[in-house]
Amino acid sequence: MTWHDLPALWWTVPAAVALLGYGRSLAGVTRAQRAVWVKARIVDVGLPAHGDSKRPGIPVTLAFQDPATGREFALPNAGDHGNAIEVAWVGREVEVRYPPGQPLRFAVVLDTDGEKNGRMVPDCAVMLLLVGLVIDATVRWGYPWALLGFGALLTAAAVRSPDIRVARARKALLASAVAVPARVVAVTRDVHADSEGGDLVSHAPVVTFTTREGTRVTVLSRDGIRDPGRSLHRALTIHYAPSDPSVHTTDPTADRRSGAMSIAFVLALLATGVTAFVAGAIELT
Repeated sequence: MTWHDLPALWWTVPAAVALLGYGRSLAGVTRAQRAVWVKARIVDVGLPAHGDSKRPGIPVTLAFQDPATGREFALPNAGDHGNAIEVAWVGREVEVRYPPGQPLRFAVVLDTDGEKNGRMVPDCAVMLLLVGLVIDATVRWGYPWALLGFGALLTAAAVRSPDIRVARARKALLASAVAVPARVVAVTRDVHADSEGGDLVSHAPVVTFTTREGTRVTVLSRDGIRDPGRSLHRALTIHYAPSDPSVHTTDPTADRRSGAMSIAFVLALLATGVTAFVAGAIELT
């Protein structure tokens, strides 16, 4: 084997990463599997300062119990421990994880799908491997393999996509939405450099509302509010799901339209994938 033969062995890297990752997951020794996972409860909610960045999310204090010692902890979090919290109220539960015996190193995990079993990295390696194999097959044997391979990948992506399930679940929750008054109490500000060296300024209003049960909810709103940079002190109407105030909208019609577009996109992706796969199969026959 010469140095010129090494590029042909590109597939060994993602394959090795996937095998190692799945092996560690089956053995239960990944970082996520060795971590302590507990439910934490928000016991205090602060407000992002007007004009500050939205990246830290809403500052909160989280309380949880270490199952190993039984000790209770109440620790502040302003986006420096895992995921930023963008919808908060006293009593809301979120999941946190930390290395055994080190609860002060906790991290908030808002989306635990694929996290607890430690398979996120090997799953990504498999996806890279499959995309690479399709590209390699296309270069070696021509465009029918591109149609066949990418058609199969698009079909698999559409089938595995959670977007339809999420959109339908959100629609069901908002079907019984309750409308309450809300107010913008602060507006965050972030500055990003564009490709031409200029500045792009983005704003995210901080909205508060009180549910009919008397729970005060604070939301870092990334969309749905027109002219967000000038929205400070603006009065709004929030429509929230009674069973979960984190599911809310300022415009139910636009929210339903957005859900329908998400479903339509996944269906279009599925149709494109199936069509490409069939066309590739026909070309190969």
